[in-house]
Amino acid sequence: MEEIKTVDYTDDYPKWKAEYKNTHKILVPDMLPWHFAIIEELLKQEGYDVEILKNDSRTVIDEGLKHVHNDTCYPCLCVVGQYIDALKSGKYDVEHTAVLITQSGGGCRASNYIPLIRRALKAEFPKVPVVSVNFSGLEKDSSFPMSLKLMLKLVYAIFYGDTVMWCYNQTKPYEEEAGASDLVRDFVVKEITESFKNNKYKQFKRINNVIISSFAAVKRRAEKKVKVGIVGEIYVKYAYLGNNNLEKFLLSEDCEPVVPALMDFVLYCIVNNINDGYFYGRKGFFWQANKFLYKILHKKQKKIISYFEKEGSFEPIHDFEHLRKCADKVLNQGVKMGEGWLIAAEMAALAETGVGNIVCAQPFGCLPNHIAGKGVVRTLKTEYSDENIVAVDYDPSATKVNQENRIKLMLATARENLGK
Repeated sequence: MEEIKTVDYTDDYPKWKAEYKNTHKILVPDMLPWHFAIIEELLKQEGYDVEILKNDSRTVIDEGLKHVHNDTCYPCLCVVGQYIDALKSGKYDVEHTAVLITQSGGGCRASNYIPLIRRALKAEFPKVPVVSVNFSGLEKDSSFPMSLKLMLKLVYAIFYGDTVMWCYNQTKPYEEEAGASDLVRDFVVKEITESFKNNKYKQFKRINNVIISSFAAVKRRAEKKVKVGIVGEIYVKYAYLGNNNLEKFLLSEDCEPVVPALMDFVLYCIVNNINDGYFYGRKGFFWQANKFLYKILHKKQKKIISYFEKEGSFEPIHDFEHLRKCADKVLNQGVKMGEGWLIAAEMAALAETGVGNIVCAQPFGCLPNHIAGKGVVRTLKTEYSDENIVAVDYDPSATKVNQENRIKLMLATARENLGK
C-alpha cells in the first residue's frame, strides 16, 4: 500500500525579528483604500517601511491559483496571488522583504492563511517572512509588535477612515464638478495623516468635523439616485480586487454605493466575545475587558453620529446597537462564524434607512457567509417587503460580465421602484 505523505506546517520558516524593522519592507494586501492609506502613513511614521499593494491584474489571480489549492477561499487566493505577483515584479529586494496579514482568530479560514502563505512563499521566495497582526495570541514567534499606543492610533485611523468613506460615497455620485469629491478625499486624508504626525490625532471632534464639512462644501446635484448597499464577507465587501471594482461599477451605473463602516466589524468581533460570556459562562477578565472596550468604542461611534446629525448634509453611519437590534429580528447573535449575524444586521439596517437594494458579496469557499447571507434573504424580504437583494458569487472562474449582469437585473428592479 502506498504511503500517505503528510505536509508538515511546523517545519522551519523565516520568522519576523525586531531588527527587521530597520532592514525590511513590509508588503500589505489592499482592502480598503482610504483606511489603508491612513494606516500606511501611520506605520511609516512609526518607522516601518510599509507598502500597500495595488497590483490587480489577472496575473494576481493566476498566481493565487498556482500556489493555493482550489478548495480554499477566494480571498486567500487573492491575497497569496497579490504577494507572489508583487515579489515577482522585480521591484523589491526579496532578501529584505516581508509580507503582513491580519488574523481575526475566529472560526474563519483567514485565521489559517499563514500556513498557506508560507507554503506558497517557500516555493518561490523562501527567505520572505510572514508577519501576523492578531489580538488572539496566534503566531507568537512572528507577530507584529503592537503597543497600546499603536493600537489606539489604529482605532482612531479606522474611525476616521469610516467617516471619509461614508462622506465620499454620499458625495461622489452627485458632484456637480467631476473629480471634486476626489480632491476633497485627498485633502482630508492628508489632514488626518498630518494629525498623527503632529500627535493631534485625538482631536476627535475637530478631525471628524473637518472631514464632514469639507465634503459638505462640495456642490451636489439635488436628484434622487438608486442607493445600493454592499454587504457580505469582509474582504470581497471592501477589496476592489476581490469584488471586481464593485463600487466603481455602481458609480458607472449612476448609483450611490452604501458601504458599511469597518468599525462595525471590529465591534462585531468584540460583541461575539461578550456574547460567549452569556452563552457559555466565560465571564473572566477577558470578558470584562471586552465589555469595557466595547463601551468606549461604541461611545466614540455615537459621537460621530452626533457630528453627522448636527451638520445635517449626510445620512449618519449606523449605530451598532441598532445593528444588533436589527439582527435580533432575523438571526440569533450566536451565529458568529465568518461575518455571521452582522450580514443580516447590515441588510436590515440598510432597509430601515431607505437602502433596499443590496448586493451580498460572497466568495467561493466561505461557507458561513453563504449560509448567513443567502439563508436570511427570505426572512428579510418578509420583514421588509421592498428589499431587493442579489447574492453575487466571487471566485476565479466567475466572469466580471456575468457578475455585473446579475447586478444589472437587480438595478432594473431598483430603478422601477425608485420611479414609483
